Amino acid sequence: MPRAAKPKALPAQAAFSIRALTVSYGEKPAIISIDADFPKAAMSAIIGPNGAGKSTLLKASLGLIPRLSGLVCVADTPLDQALARIAYVPQRASIDWDFPATVLDVVQMGLYRKVGLLGRLSGQMTQRARACLDRVGMVDLLDRQIGQLSGGQQQRVFLARALAQDADLYLLDEPLAGVDAATERTVMDVLKGLRKDGKAIVAVHHDLATVQDYFDHVLLLNVRKIAEGSIAKAFTAETLNNAYGGRLSARHVKELIPNRGKA
Repeated sequence: MPRAAKPKALPAQAAFSIRALTVSYGEKPAIISIDADFPKAAMSAIIGPNGAGKSTLLKASLGLIPRLSGLVCVADTPLDQALARIAYVPQRASIDWDFPATVLDVVQMGLYRKVGLLGRLSGQMTQRARACLDRVGMVDLLDRQIGQLSGGQQQRVFLARALAQDADLYLLDEPLAGVDAATERTVMDVLKGLRKDGKAIVAVHHDLATVQDYFDHVLLLNVRKIAEGSIAKAFTAETLNNAYGGRLSARHVKELIPNRGKA
């Protein structure tokens, strides 16, 4: 296993910073010594081929899976002291949709940090949950069992739960995977609104064709970091070819980046 790099200093302008993050599944490294800085009031994408470690990076950053090494900070605060400032939306495939909870129940789960697991939600908090559902177009289904919803509707509900947390940093694992066009528009409108409010959004993203339209900042990953920075700086023909190892055709790369660089 490669030795992790010594953590570097954290930039003051970053909303979310990772230093020397390494994760291994048995003898196989999943990500190796990743450094990344995601800016404030911006939308950042984590992209790379299947098996590149994108979801692993988010989960390990949050402590959901063990890491061999690494430092994670929200702004300049260590992760374990800043969890209340983070909202996380997992992949839909990782959720038990048979759990007996209504749409409103799920969104209210995002408020238990404020009252504790045994605390009672006030009427004001319930109204907040309803407002978050309204924001994603799901308030009319608040009494529906979560497993009875379509995939796009489920994604909207979990985004509403994240909104209820009123976080500074939103981490989303493939929020647009497998959703309908209307849900994609709704999700992006909500995320853009959060950015306008000064929030930081970091999302694992799979659709290379929309990276330039949706995001300000990008991390390209393939077990190791390939590139990171603004879209103009880091989302180039060269970095795409390095990240995807020739899996993208020259024509495809040219279509993705029509006015910058050559494949």
